[in-house]
Amino acid sequence: MAIVAEEYCDLKERLLTVRKTSHFSPGDGFAAYDHRTGGLAFRADTYGRGHGGGAASPGELALLGPAGEPLLTVRRRRPSLHQRWEGFLGARADGQKALFSARKSSILGGAGRGAVVELAASAASELRVDGSFARRCCRVVAKGEDGEETVVAEIRRKVDAGARVVMGRDVFVLRVGPGFDAAFAMGIVLVLDQIAGHDADDADAGEDALHAKIW
Repeated sequence: MAIVAEEYCDLKERLLTVRKTSHFSPGDGFAAYDHRTGGLAFRADTYGRGHGGGAASPGELALLGPAGEPLLTVRRRRPSLHQRWEGFLGARADGQKALFSARKSSILGGAGRGAVVELAASAASELRVDGSFARRCCRVVAKGEDGEETVVAEIRRKVDAGARVVMGRDVFVLRVGPGFDAAFAMGIVLVLDQIAGHDADDADAGEDALHAKIW
């Protein structure tokens, strides 16, 4: 399922260690490292706060490749009754059509409950995310035209095998299934972090359901 580009759709399962970067405000910066090579695979940059540059506007988030090339740009749509986010391919240009969009649910409840996101992109499939991003325990499920569901990506807490210690929420593992676009998976991470990440310190945070319609 190529959403950003075919080159990010590995034939084998891909594991990324994702870490919030300390020199950004909470929710704005990530670095993702490939388990096979140990090298930097993706990073998230923010604009309008003294960081970054390029074509992005202030307040936008950019997903970059290891050499700093722009892959996705995520921005909050304004005005909007609920939190609504849009993602664009590469460095967003004026008049460019969004690759996907996301909104926060208006369902009432405790912190972390009812966080619902709808995404749209150019492909024939449907996606949803089950579980809780706040707890770093959720999975991306794709529904094919035949109705069959497949887990294409998963977010889980990282465990230090040597010390047998579960690491904090600032470091987690993103598992990307064979054939799924790893760059798009990181775009989902950025959206979830913006919408549900502020509930991460709430011990009673419930499930965050991300429903995605891929056109």
